[in-house]
Amino acid sequence: MTVTPDPDGPPPLEVTPAPGGPPPLEVVEYTDPLCPWAWGSEPSFRRLRAALAGRVRWRRAYAILFDDEDDPPPDPAVETAWYASHLADIGAHTQAPRAHRLSRVAASSWPSSLVARAAEAQGPESAERVLRRLRESVFVLGEPADTEALALRSVRGVPGLDPGRLARDAASASVRESVRADRAEARRPVPEVFSVRERSPHPGAAKETPGGEVRYALPTLLFRAPGAYRVVPGWRPYEAYAAAVDALSPGLRQEAAPLAPDRALERYRSLTEPERLVLSEGVWPPPRAVRVDTAQGAVWLHPDDAQHHPAARQ
Repeated sequence: MTVTPDPDGPPPLEVTPAPGGPPPLEVVEYTDPLCPWAWGSEPSFRRLRAALAGRVRWRRAYAILFDDEDDPPPDPAVETAWYASHLADIGAHTQAPRAHRLSRVAASSWPSSLVARAAEAQGPESAERVLRRLRESVFVLGEPADTEALALRSVRGVPGLDPGRLARDAASASVRESVRADRAEARRPVPEVFSVRERSPHPGAAKETPGGEVRYALPTLLFRAPGAYRVVPGWRPYEAYAAAVDALSPGLRQEAAPLAPDRALERYRSLTEPERLVLSEGVWPPPRAVRVDTAQGAVWLHPDDAQHHPAARQ
């Protein structure tokens, strides 16, 4: 297939800068709850969100990595074995935790994406914790949240979350239409991602889907300011994202000081080893932290969350 980039790029950002202040900025994160590279990018993304807290609009667009239209594998066991090896290869680069055993390759990203989007109506903290649990379903538990029942079960007990409302919202036409719009947006990538020449195990060039469409590689961050944008696709070091912000809005990024271990766990509720190394400073682990071992490193849970976390009950 011959791929023709969209010559228009993303739509303009229609916002007005604050008088005397830096220009406004939007960050669009093209992602999927079940994407291993997105999981491995969380240390950098969490650090970047902390450096930009309250000064940008950060929007997630769920690109649907595993689509309902994809053909099922002819031999699920063989496919699962291959994908588990693929996750191990990715983990060798990202150092992110991975499950001891993968039960299967996810059948669909729709259920987890719908639940993640529905959680946004209950506030940013709930949305972050729900998305985190959905990611952990596959990369910590090895049981991808690829059905409605599994997606809702994986987020059971998230503090402050109304599960009844979440289920209703996730099944609503408005939430489905919102994720459908995300999927379409992710399949209109900017021209720069069609010719990526970076030295990275996952440089982030645009991907052709099984259905013949083209979408952003996951994850991709698109930084948008009035009249300009920068795109950072694939798996990159933190400095690549910081440079994109500084190019569009000098002075906007303010590096957050590392948190004390107990405060880091209180803030994030779940931390991997790579995350706690960039977000925290001090003697680790903090008192009462609950350790969950995986095939590659530990995940540390806040004790209140661990009471209802499926990984802590295994």
